[in-house]
Amino acid sequence: MRVLMPESVSEALAFKATNPDIVPIAGGTDLLVQWPGQLERQAASYLDLSGLDELRTIRWTQDTLELGALTTYWDTLCQPRVGVEHPLLHDAARQVGAIQIQTRGTWAGNIINASPAADGVPVLMAYDATVVLASVDGERQVPLSAFYHGYKQLEARPHELIRKILVPRREHDVQFFEKVAPRQAQAITVVGVTVAHSSCGWRVVASSMAPTVCRCPHLESLLQEGTPVSCPEDLLEPLRADVSPIDDLRSSAHYREQVMSRVLYFNLGETCPAFRSTR
Repeated sequence: MRVLMPESVSEALAFKATNPDIVPIAGGTDLLVQWPGQLERQAASYLDLSGLDELRTIRWTQDTLELGALTTYWDTLCQPRVGVEHPLLHDAARQVGAIQIQTRGTWAGNIINASPAADGVPVLMAYDATVVLASVDGERQVPLSAFYHGYKQLEARPHELIRKILVPRREHDVQFFEKVAPRQAQAITVVGVTVAHSSCGWRVVASSMAPTVCRCPHLESLLQEGTPVSCPEDLLEPLRADVSPIDDLRSSAHYREQVMSRVLYFNLGETCPAFRSTR
């Protein structure tokens, strides 16, 4: 096992350019979970970013909340302003493991780990977050909703690192994050649903419902058009057009569909006119 410890972001990018297969780590929470069962990881090379304080920032601009790549869940929980303007970030951060994980795990790490059951990614996606990728060639921005091409298949190129995450500052009249799991804390999501509505329209994001965390365009269109919904079953057809849940050790595909349709129906029943008109 080889570990490189850069002293600056530019040095980290240089390391990544010459060693594209090197694995970047910060909090290391996902790495350590996978470590015992994947012996090949013990012979890999790692790029330890944890000492780069320039990536450990929370910055506000007129239009954007900027989360540096080393911003942890706890960092955002300690910022009341984040909870006021982006309450779903606080809701999700509280669901990520115990306090020990929250103080080490990073939002960028949650993105790069690319788990379809991620807790941080859905709320960022519902807020239309953008990932800023950096390399020795410069920076580029990728909408988080376009970051995943399939299971563990990322838009990031081998020589790139996440530099920061940009979250637009918008007024939302509807926003909720629901995580269905065997218990309230330290559990993997069985069904996750995040919904936000602003002047830019509806965002519906599903987790543990497809190979990646994903937006649900058919459900978003249904809400945007005000299609009447009289019961949870009315949501199943657009839901099935958006997601592809599987049977696994934690649940069945049928259960996941039924739960997601009900979470949407009962959460939106008090806020969405199309739902109210049918009750």
